[in-house]
Order: sequence, then C-alpha cells, then structure tokens
Amino acid sequence: MNHSELKDFLDSKVIQYNNPRFIESDPIQIPHQFSKKEDIEIAAFLTAAIAWGNRKSIIKNSKRMMKLLGYSPFEFIINHSESDLESLKSFVHRTFNGLDFIQFVKSLKHIYTTHNGLESVFAKHAKEDSLQESIHYFKQYFFEIEHLQRTQKHISDPLKNSAAKRINMFLRWMVRKDNAGVDFGIWESLSPAQLSCPLDVHSGNVARKLGLLTRKQNDAKALQELDNTLRGFDASDPVKYDFALFGLGVFEGF
Repeated sequence: MNHSELKDFLDSKVIQYNNPRFIESDPIQIPHQFSKKEDIEIAAFLTAAIAWGNRKSIIKNSKRMMKLLGYSPFEFIINHSESDLESLKSFVHRTFNGLDFIQFVKSLKHIYTTHNGLESVFAKHAKEDSLQESIHYFKQYFFEIEHLQRTQKHISDPLKNSAAKRINMFLRWMVRKDNAGVDFGIWESLSPAQLSCPLDVHSGNVARKLGLLTRKQNDAKALQELDNTLRGFDASDPVKYDFALFGLGVFEGF
C-alpha cells in the first residue's frame, strides 16, 4: 500500500473500533462509571497503572480498586485516614500489590494538595509536540514524598527509554477529544497533537507489519519513530490510530 492507501485503510479501522462498543471490553469502562472530573481521572490513572496482562483480569481488578475506594476515588484520596488504608493491603494485580496501592493513594493526595492535580502536573512540562518529558517530571513529583522504592517501577520514565505504554494510554483517555464518546477529552490545557500512541506488543507488531515502524524493541526510540509516522497521517490527532493498531492486533489477529 502507498501512503494514501495506508491512510485510508487505517482511517477505516479507526471508524470501525473508535465507537461506544469498544468500551464494553476495554478497561476504559472503569472511568466511564464516573461523572466528576477528579473521579474520572483518578479512576483512569489507577486503571491504566495496572493495565498489563489479561484484559478481563485488568477490568476485574480495577473494579475491585474502585470498590476499595468506596466508589468515590477523589474523596477517598483527599480525606483518607491511616486506618482507611488497611483495607487496601489485600489488593493484588500481578506485581502491583496492596502496598503499591497505598503508596499510589498517598502520592495522588500529594499531587492534588501540593501540585493542583494531575492535569496541572502533566501540563507544566508539556512540549508543543510531546508529553514524554511531562511523564518524566510527573514521576518525580509522584515520588517526591516518602515512598516505597519498589513502587517506583509502576511508573515508567520515557527519558530512561521506556515507551511508557500505560501512562500514554491514560493521557489519550484524558486529552483526546473524541466525538465517538470513548476517550474523555476533559483536560483542556493539553492538545491531542501532543499525545503519543500507547505502544505495546499488539500495536507494535501491527505497526511493523504495516511498515509504520522498523525498530524491533518497544521502547522510547520506537515510540518516537511511530509518533513521527502517525503524525504524517494526522498531525492534529495522531493517536486515533491506536484504535486501528489495537483493533487489528487484538480483535483481528492481524
């Protein structure tokens, strides 16, 4: 396929998968349970943080997180007492355990009370065409309070060559203005043009088969290459093609 044919093909796949039916089988259903901005972004952040492995397991354990937070994630994070955190100790999703969950709650409280919330932190260091540096600084703010060393591995750092798939997915959910009603687009201070595609095994393999990506590892350098390619198709909304790559990989076994 030439450039024009490939764009038409990918655009058709975006239309096919970027619709409300996508929500039913995707972890994005968790933040869709909420209407308040802070509840949406916290539910989205926590869900994205454990978004690796089996999707059914991710959804099940994300629901459990919300239950443990009394289905009011923002209120719990801002007003919790030490005794409230005891119930979180039983949580586990793969290598993310109850102690990590407790650390995330404490760090999120710090982000909201000291740095004016998640959107403010990510917007502070945003570049015109990238949020990868923002992710790096977010990790610094997140762990500037006393914390467990083990929990640091659950926040990726693009400046250490990570593709930061889970945070880039979270940012897509928050920033991308989606007329189809899948992504939220509630962060007005950032633009979809700044987003990067959540790069994982599925999207990476499909991108390579389509000639969108040549680098073999799914790392920050591969993400930069994929970003540049997708911006060539739509510079204003490059990560809409995440729906095409993901759909082709997961639903069609492309």
